[in-house]
Amino acid sequence: MDQLPTQEQLTRSKGHAKSNIAPDAANAPTGDQLEQEQRRIRYRRNFFRVLRNTVYTLITVSAAAVLVAVLLLPVLRIYGTSMTPTLEENDVVLSVKGSDFEPGDVIAFYYNNKILVKRVIALSGDWVDVREDGTVTVNGEVLDEPYVKNKAFGECDIELPYQVPEDRVFVMGDHRDVSVDSRSTTIGCIAEEQIVGKIVFRVWPFAGFGKVE
Repeated sequence: MDQLPTQEQLTRSKGHAKSNIAPDAANAPTGDQLEQEQRRIRYRRNFFRVLRNTVYTLITVSAAAVLVAVLLLPVLRIYGTSMTPTLEENDVVLSVKGSDFEPGDVIAFYYNNKILVKRVIALSGDWVDVREDGTVTVNGEVLDEPYVKNKAFGECDIELPYQVPEDRVFVMGDHRDVSVDSRSTTIGCIAEEQIVGKIVFRVWPFAGFGKVE
């Protein structure tokens, strides 16, 4: 015969039911915990948004710098000694693109897949002569060349006096006894389309930072 549960058994049963619910209620997050979690999520979202924007900005700035360096302001490293004492080997210089050059300007130009740096001596139509002692005249007038420390006739196999062809410039290195330049038919005069730009600033080494003259 079935027996009905006593009052004590019912009480214990209720107690067990309550104990099964109490732990879940104890583990429920409080209001402060929810607010902290929301702040953490917002911080994480903001952090990744700022990081993404920073990366995009750096990429854009880098791309712009590359375009400027390639198209407008090529940066060049000097090799050799043909332009000493004005420019020394391993100097880093900044050039400006353009076609408005004057005698005395230092320019960079393409020659046989290389970039050479020399000084403009004469322009299209000018007559250039080089004396045995290295003195240079243009249209019969002696050039004032404070940038040349030791004059020299150098490597010269052109017929002097020499008239600069149309749309070309006559260039020479400042280190006259070692420079191979327009005095030699190996280089000749420089066509305008060969010119990379005018050298305007030395940016390295810092001790020599400044305008190139």
